Amino acid sequence: MNNSLQQGQLAKIVAVLKNNNVIAYPTEAVFGVGCDPDSELAVSRLLELKQRPVDKGLILIAATFEQLTPYIDEHALTAAQRKAVFSCWPGPVTFVFPALPSTPRWLTGRFDSLAVRVTDHPLVKALCQQYGKPLVSTSANLSGLPPCRTAEEVLQQFGDDFPVLHGETGGRQNPSEIRDALTGELFRQG
Repeated sequence: MNNSLQQGQLAKIVAVLKNNNVIAYPTEAVFGVGCDPDSELAVSRLLELKQRPVDKGLILIAATFEQLTPYIDEHALTAAQRKAVFSCWPGPVTFVFPALPSTPRWLTGRFDSLAVRVTDHPLVKALCQQYGKPLVSTSANLSGLPPCRTAEEVLQQFGDDFPVLHGETGGRQNPSEIRDALTGELFRQG
């Protein structure tokens, strides 16, 4: 995709995010749906769309670790734990960190932790950089349907007017691996 087309598309998607709406975008394996993590209205719209209970908690995806620090207690990790996390980032591994007390419950759900990932997907990185913060990230699919792997599948499931950042997924077969940042315990195989 040429750069001016991509920049125009990113600007349109950022405008949708600023209006507290949900978007779809390609990730490492599947398309994700996401929104502004700081907007309770936007997160409510995403949860309603996905028919997902708020108590399950959500994942944040970011361009840099620094974008995640307003939400997680990075100081709870030892140097060795930080090294283990950073050896996987940027990349398709999600880590569960202790959440800061100020992190909204609409993100953490019933937990005192938050799942976060620094992506290596160039389009998602560019989106998070242009938006200036991380995005909520959950698979783009309606309840009971398989996750979408193309923009066309997103439009089939969510409707022709659904805002989609068009691009290719990273080609991975499975959604991101999820691990505990403190213990290294595997929660979901990648």
